[in-house]
Amino acid sequence: MALELKPQGPARQPVPGLNELVNRFRPRRRVTARDRMFFTEQLALLLEAGLALHSSLQTLRAQAENPAMGQVVAALLTDVAEGKTFSHALSRHPEVFSQTYVNLIAASENGGFMHQVLAQLLEMDEKREALHRTMVSALSYPAFLLVFALAVVIFVLVVVFPKFGATFSSIRDQLPGTTLVLMATSDLLRHYWAALIPGLIVGVALVRYWMVSDAGARRLDYLKLSLPGLSNIFVKLYLVRFLRVVSLSLGNGVGIMDTLKASREVVSNRLFQSVINDVALRVQEGSGIAPGLNRQHFIPKIVGQLIQTGEETGNLPKVTGRLASYYEQELEKYMKTLSRLAEPVMLLVMGAVVGLLVSSLILPIFKLSRAVH
Repeated sequence: MALELKPQGPARQPVPGLNELVNRFRPRRRVTARDRMFFTEQLALLLEAGLALHSSLQTLRAQAENPAMGQVVAALLTDVAEGKTFSHALSRHPEVFSQTYVNLIAASENGGFMHQVLAQLLEMDEKREALHRTMVSALSYPAFLLVFALAVVIFVLVVVFPKFGATFSSIRDQLPGTTLVLMATSDLLRHYWAALIPGLIVGVALVRYWMVSDAGARRLDYLKLSLPGLSNIFVKLYLVRFLRVVSLSLGNGVGIMDTLKASREVVSNRLFQSVINDVALRVQEGSGIAPGLNRQHFIPKIVGQLIQTGEETGNLPKVTGRLASYYEQELEKYMKTLSRLAEPVMLLVMGAVVGLLVSSLILPIFKLSRAVH
């Protein structure tokens, strides 16, 4: 008797293992500035040691600790193996490599000094990171004091004030205005916290939506360059970024228009970007960089004067580099001074808040004691 072969159904798909499921739902890491700096440093060392670009990329792909950076290096390796230029391969990853990075690599590919350009790019990234750390360090302690003061106020209003509510009810008409306001705030926090939290979340979301909107972003960019104190920080910060890119790009043979385009991308302020656009327009007309900068009231006059001197003498890369270093040092000094001033100011504010809370409790108690006697 012949065996009857029954048609089989579709093959079962293998059940994914635990590691695969974990990797599938694990948040994908992004390429950080530190990853790019490590890549730049290692590539510069390998090229300086005499390795070919293809071999260097193979080594870096094997050494990549961040999977996202490993994928980027693998894509670069594939493009270079297919005959594309390294700068073209880099330009396909704008989220990792800036226009300045791409332009400088493109200028160095034919000159044979790519490792030197990579070292300069690394130095620029290191200075940018150092400046960022200085600003974060200067603002972290005042921010901590602010959060701590807010936590103390909430604790006193939610835990301490309710214990005196019944005691103060007999002399409610004689309570100071500050005590009445704080007691009302205490009742609001204790009884309506379930509505306050969603309201706070919605409020933060609306503010964030306004900040990323076109009108909101333009308004914030204007305030960064116009408010006293705040403008002193952001003008110097944007000048450092702009001047550093100009110095590095022009010093390595990048064209002036490509340099201005790249410098516009490192400045995250629309008003300052419009200034760079105006400078680019005047450069096309043959006026140079200095006239466009001199027209802006928030840019120090010495910047335009020194840049004009650099253009006339042919030392523009050197002049802009020195200006970038000068304003970088000025910004660091200003942030340190601001941090030293913010600490006593925040302590005074905390003392005033605590004094207000204590007086709002002690004065009614004194009135009660007098009423008893």
